[in-house]
This record gives sequence, structure tokens and C-alpha cells, in this order.
Amino acid sequence: MKAVRLYDVRDLRVEAVEPPPPPPPGHVNLAVRAAGICGSDLHNYRTGQWITRRPSVAGHEFCGRVTAIGEGVSGFAVGDVVVADSRVWCGNCPACADGRHNVCEKLGFIGEACDGGFADAVQLPARLLVPHAPSLPARIAAMAEPLAVALHAVRRLAAPRGEPVLVVGCGTIGGLCALLLAHLHDGPILLSDANAARADLVSALCGGMRVGLVSEDIAVALGERRLRHAIDATGHAGAIATALGLLAGAGTLCLVGIGHGRLDLDPTLLVEREIALVGCHAFADDELIQAASLLVQLQGALEQLCEILPSLDEIPAAYERLLAGPGAKLKTIVQLTD
Repeated sequence: MKAVRLYDVRDLRVEAVEPPPPPPPGHVNLAVRAAGICGSDLHNYRTGQWITRRPSVAGHEFCGRVTAIGEGVSGFAVGDVVVADSRVWCGNCPACADGRHNVCEKLGFIGEACDGGFADAVQLPARLLVPHAPSLPARIAAMAEPLAVALHAVRRLAAPRGEPVLVVGCGTIGGLCALLLAHLHDGPILLSDANAARADLVSALCGGMRVGLVSEDIAVALGERRLRHAIDATGHAGAIATALGLLAGAGTLCLVGIGHGRLDLDPTLLVEREIALVGCHAFADDELIQAASLLVQLQGALEQLCEILPSLDEIPAAYERLLAGPGAKLKTIVQLTD
């Protein structure tokens, strides 16, 4: 079968490999239907961060069809369509004992801790599979994992009813946060991104207002209202510092972007203005299930956010193109079958 394997920094190869063997107890074999390229895929390809095994089949955002089931697996049948939970947790640490698998002390991710979804087939523990509606096109089902990440950030923000929310960064996660806010929240949505095409696309889909990261733009958008809640999906230290400065007292800034650099922060700012700085990592167990169920309602909007690659052969060039500069679409997905 064909697979896309990461060997080292800037070394991603499309190769012929052996298909997965019959699944051992507790495992399931899948025929991959579609898989998305994530910003973290680009990050470890460019920097080498998180490369813990070489080579490893990349890709952690994907859906598939069950082709074989190992002993002891219940709840799945051959032919079922499922999405993959990207988190590989140990099950033994205190965090796992508390059910907080997204902060497992030994947490890894599919595509790094084990082979991922940029392949014709993959073998995974059955605990990492969530069913989705059979009617969903593969390209939409493959967006369940990033939608769960966005859902986790929106939940962690917990903006009160009617409160304005600023989303900084209209990449995949920022755009999906805005889409979920439009679906689950009833307050104004402000969007800021240097890529005007992306910001305009997300604004049109969620009914948001595009603003610059300056107090004058916020004031024009909100009038007498104050901005107290924001999500940063860029990971850029400068953007985070600017967003903090824009928040009124008793506000919350959720950080869901992975980036570089350190934040020069006076903690007294958080104390005196009672600002909560909240980290958001992956998603909780129930959030992937909820995200998979939301795909049907959000399908029309999600269709407009993604570009489709026709084969695994296109992935290495797509990595380089996306690193050179983001396009107008938010998510690049390779679709193998539907």
C-alpha cells in the first residue's frame, strides 16, 4: 500500500509499505477515506519538534472504514465509518485516572506515537475510534478532530450569553472556533487575521465582523460595549500580548494556537484587571463525540472551508506550499475514497 512517512526535518516521503497485519486484541484495521493536513504536521516537519520515531506515517486528522476487528472489540462492525481520536494516552497516570486524557503525562499523538492516516490503511486501538453519520462525505468527516479542538477552546472560554468574542487568527482552528460560536453562542463575533481572504470567508460563514487588532477597530465594531472574551488561534506572542491589551476587566483569553517565542508578561496586569489566561490543549473525551455529531449540521459551511487533494502523492508538495503561505481555504484534505 502507499503511505506518506516523515523521516526528519523537511524529509517527507511517499513510499510503498506493507499493509497493517491482522489486528491484535483491542485493535481495529481501517481503510483510510480522507485525511487533513494540520498546522502541527507542518510545525514538526519544519522544526523537528515531536518527531519521536523515524520513520512514522504522518497524519492525525482522518476518517476511515472498518475492515478488520481484533479480539475483544465490541461496538464496531466491518464496514462501519469512523473518525480517529488523535490522542494516544497512557491510561495509567493521575491525569488519565481523572479522565483528563488530553493532559496525560505521557500523551502522544497518532502520526507520531504510532502510524497515522496519510496511508491507504491504518491499525489503531479501538478506543480511539468514534462513529459518524454514514451520510457524511469523507472530506467532511475528516474534519471532526480539528472541530473537537475548536469546541474545547469555545467551551474553555465559556463566554456568557450575549458577550462579544474576538477570534484572533482565521486558520483552521480559529475559523472553526468562529463557526462554532455562530452555532452555539449568541453574542457578536469579531475576527482578526492578516490574510484578508480567509478572514472574509470566515466572516461570511459565521456572520462575524473583521477587525484589526487595535482598540479603535474594536470600539467601532462594538460601540459602547466592552470586549472581555477572546480566543487566540495564532500562537504568536505579539498577537497574544496585543489581544490581552484589548480586553476589558474581568475578561478571558483562551490560547489554542501552537507557536514560537515567549510572552513578556507582567502578571500584575492579570491581577489588577482580573484577566484569566486559559490554555486549551486538544479536547476532552466527549468533545470528539459531540464534534462528530455537529458535522451534519455544519456540513454546508465546512464544504466551503476545505480544499481537496486527489491523492497521497500530493501531500509533500502541499506541505511546502502551505509553509510558503496560507491560501484562501482553511483546511487541506486528501480524499482517498468516499
